[in-house]
Amino acid sequence: MIIVLMGVSGCGKTVIGEELSRELGIPFYDADDFHSEANKRKMKEGKALTDTDRKPWLKNLADFMQAHGEMILACSALKHAYRRILRISSEVKFVYLKGAYPLIRSRLEARKGHFFNPELLDSQFATLEEPRHALVVDVALPIPKIVSAIQQGLKIEKR
Repeated sequence: MIIVLMGVSGCGKTVIGEELSRELGIPFYDADDFHSEANKRKMKEGKALTDTDRKPWLKNLADFMQAHGEMILACSALKHAYRRILRISSEVKFVYLKGAYPLIRSRLEARKGHFFNPELLDSQFATLEEPRHALVVDVALPIPKIVSAIQQGLKIEKR
C-alpha cells in the first residue's frame, strides 16, 4: 500500500506522515524533498508554482513510488490531474488532511526554517480541488487521533 497524505501546506502532512510511519513501520517520504531548487526558490519568493513547474516533480514522484512500492508520501496533490499522475496503481490510497484556513494560516506563520512562503496559502486554497475518492481527516484533531482515524479509515492493522 502507498498512502499519500495530501492537502495544503501547513496541514500537517509531514508530522502526521512521520507518526504514521512509526506506527505502521512503513517508510515515510516528503514530496518537498523532491522539488527542484528552482521550485523551492520560487516558492520562497512567494511565487506560486504553475502546472508546468509541477509536472516534472510529479513525474519524479510517480517514478519513485513505482520503484519503491510500500510507503507513506506527504504531497500536496492539490488538483485531480496531479492525483491522476500519482495514482500509479490501485494500491495508492489518498488521505486528505482537511483544515480551516485560519488554523492552517496560524500553523504556517509559526513554522520556522521552511522554504514555503505563508503568503502562498491563498493560492493553495484557490488551487485545491477537494478529492472525491479519498479518506478525509480533520486536522484540528490531535495527531494521535488523526493517525488512528487514518488507520481505521484505511483498515490498516498495526504491524
